[in-house]
Amino acid sequence: MKKLFLFASAALFSVSLFAQNPVKKAEDAVKFKELSFNFGKIKQNVPVTHDFAFTNISNSPVLIATATASCGCTTPHSPQGAIAPGKTDTISAQYSASGLGTFNKTVTVFLAGIEAPVVLTITGEVLNPDAYAKYQETKTNTPGR
Repeated sequence: MKKLFLFASAALFSVSLFAQNPVKKAEDAVKFKELSFNFGKIKQNVPVTHDFAFTNISNSPVLIATATASCGCTTPHSPQGAIAPGKTDTISAQYSASGLGTFNKTVTVFLAGIEAPVVLTITGEVLNPDAYAKYQETKTNTPGR
């Protein structure tokens, strides 16, 4: 009898845990203004940053559990504390721009209590100082700009 009671209690407790959080994807709790950003051509060793704005579209406060970059050249900064329903905040992605060439980096954002994350992407092309100066020169000398 004790085993039956223990099993029934455990089953009831498990069912109540699953029923408490119907939100399973981050997109159901927060709405990002954009999920990707292209920096275009940037100068080597001059870090760039983009803020990804989001709004809490759920009925309860949202907490950013982690924001993790795909590599050490990208540093995410996320808000501390809960974001109230209807409020807007940002997650910043800073790219070091140390390596030459095109880049495609991600920041994976996990919300507390939600299984599926949101993935933010930054892209662009890093040019050495000489190539960047030439690029800037062509931009300023192009009619219509």
